[in-house]
Amino acid sequence: MTRIAVAGASGLIGSALVRSLTADGHDVLRLVRRAARSAEEVRWDPKACYVDTSRLDGCEAIVNLAGAGVGDHRWTAAYKQEIRDSRVLGTTALAEAAASLATPPRVLLNGSAIGYYGDTGSRAVDEAAPAGAGFLPSLCVEWEAATAPAHQAGIRTVLARTGLVVARGGGAWAKLFPLFKAGLGGRMGDGRQYWSYIALHDHVAALRHLLDQESVSGPVNLTAPHPATNREVTAAMGRVLHRPTLFTVPAQALRLVLGEMAGDVLGSTRAVPTRLLESGFEFTYPGVEQAIGAA
Repeated sequence: MTRIAVAGASGLIGSALVRSLTADGHDVLRLVRRAARSAEEVRWDPKACYVDTSRLDGCEAIVNLAGAGVGDHRWTAAYKQEIRDSRVLGTTALAEAAASLATPPRVLLNGSAIGYYGDTGSRAVDEAAPAGAGFLPSLCVEWEAATAPAHQAGIRTVLARTGLVVARGGGAWAKLFPLFKAGLGGRMGDGRQYWSYIALHDHVAALRHLLDQESVSGPVNLTAPHPATNREVTAAMGRVLHRPTLFTVPAQALRLVLGEMAGDVLGSTRAVPTRLLESGFEFTYPGVEQAIGAA
């Protein structure tokens, strides 16, 4: 049995990961922002850079998936600061806590995002590509840099650059299912922008794979092998849900409703999982229609 601490355990990915780990007999500690109510909880306050390190001794791994939802609110200056602080300050707290332990964990698996690359158009990018320009790329650069204390302490540090997670229970994709089921789904803008997606099942499997792969560190794209255009995603949603996809959301309407965040919806990031595949990972749902069907 392995003891693993998970921050962001109540989120879409975190809760699925905790279920998977506990089902296989691992001892999972969940980091919570209130007083711990059980032996399975550890108190932390990411904004205050506080972690109850006494409870982390004996952990072989720390997984950090915490962060305010990027698509939960309009991107006001205040909410952009909330997005940043929840990731950068939280990661700093955990990396410093891990480095301070008498027996540090063997791995820190920290969340990141393919937003690192910015808008790449039709050009495919892998982990060797540089950061793009804009709010999300600059955020991801800071987010990943915040793991430095763990890396400098000799802890294997993996940066999981997550794509769009295909799931009905949460995340951005969950908002699409009701629209398409009602027959109101359709392409966004011209539909030529690439969406780098991954099935929730494969995302959890990839995280567990990375926890065990001692030779892997640094950035790893958690996306399916073949990103799909928004037009292709729209057609696949229609086929899986047996609904028409006649509607189109004009780019100008998205900008009006979403503000700055519309650039992320209309932008194109064609990220491919080179390092994940090279490490021997095998996808269960590599195609977009397969991923939607499994959601």
